Amino acid sequence: MNKVCEITVNVDEALSVNKYEVDEESAHIELAEDPDDEEFLKLVRVCPAALYKVDGDGKKSFDYAGCLECGTCRIACEGTIVKKWVNPGPTMGVEYRYG
Repeated sequence: MNKVCEITVNVDEALSVNKYEVDEESAHIELAEDPDDEEFLKLVRVCPAALYKVDGDGKKSFDYAGCLECGTCRIACEGTIVKKWVNPGPTMGVEYRYG
């Protein structure tokens, strides 16, 4: 009889060990000024770092500072509400420290 080893991964804990160097002067992701609600909700659903949020009052917020640089938002919404997506400059961005 084989025993199955269950491992529970806490994504928030795993992400919290990453190191981020945020370029405060040049955001690597920029959105349209008044993003379409449907497109924004798409980003809320697909961003693995949960950088796109809608609060209880329906107010949209976005912060590129914790970006994993996976490009999911670019793939999902480039040409609609994602107006700019480039890799962060040298020594900037995420440094993975887990795994």
